[in-house]
Amino acid sequence: MAGRFPPERIVCLTEETVETLYLLGEQDRIVGVSGYAVRPPQVRRENPRVSAFISADIPKILALGPDLVFTFSDLEADIVAELIRAGVTVHAFNQRDIAGILTMIRTVGALVAAPEKAEELAGGYGERHRTIEACFRDRPRPKIFFEEWDEQLISGIGWVSELIRIAGGDDVFAEKARAKAATGRIVSPDDVVKTAPDIILASWCGKKVAPDRIRQRPGWDAIPAVRNNRIFEIKSPLILQPGPAALTDGLDAIVAALHGASQANDDAAA
Repeated sequence: MAGRFPPERIVCLTEETVETLYLLGEQDRIVGVSGYAVRPPQVRRENPRVSAFISADIPKILALGPDLVFTFSDLEADIVAELIRAGVTVHAFNQRDIAGILTMIRTVGALVAAPEKAEELAGGYGERHRTIEACFRDRPRPKIFFEEWDEQLISGIGWVSELIRIAGGDDVFAEKARAKAATGRIVSPDDVVKTAPDIILASWCGKKVAPDRIRQRPGWDAIPAVRNNRIFEIKSPLILQPGPAALTDGLDAIVAALHGASQANDDAAA
């Protein structure tokens, strides 16, 4: 299973590289995907599922005869090591901010001999972000708490914090967004109360957000977002995958929460 260029048989163990390959028109190279891959919708019909996020069916992956396996983050390090020991070529991504996501897109494009298409895709996202950011540059900036998890409370990761800024808001824990591990983004309920966010955005990875549970936390009735009923769920596949979904639909969902759905639609069409 030595690597070849360009690879003809690719396994993607997280969703963002799957979506990127489809957007590049290179989806026929995919032979296996993560169970979390849902974009585009046909991906679940067209490819066998070979992994969760931090676990994988190694024999199933090996049986597919991949030329290349895409992985993401240190949490998949054990999977990577096992695949490498089995002689599989692996590319491990570790992007944590928008610049890293755009680099991932360009790298995937280079690895499948489609650099021009990847540059066009990445450049288009950058231009769209600049356009949206300009729309809100002179408006009042609401304070935003992004809740990635509820037990313990975890604030937003790098690309989420940056998308909040593009959408015209200020992440109340922006300094924590630079932490590479989720443990560096743990906050206390009292910390959130002290920041007095105007809006709470919540995306609990893998489970539905319960706004009533957020409202009922002791002392949180003093938070403007809670008093004014400005708590919004953003579906985790839209915002917690460091890839095209976050840069498009995830950003639009943030804009809609901060400024209203009609504004999000206008900006998306720009």
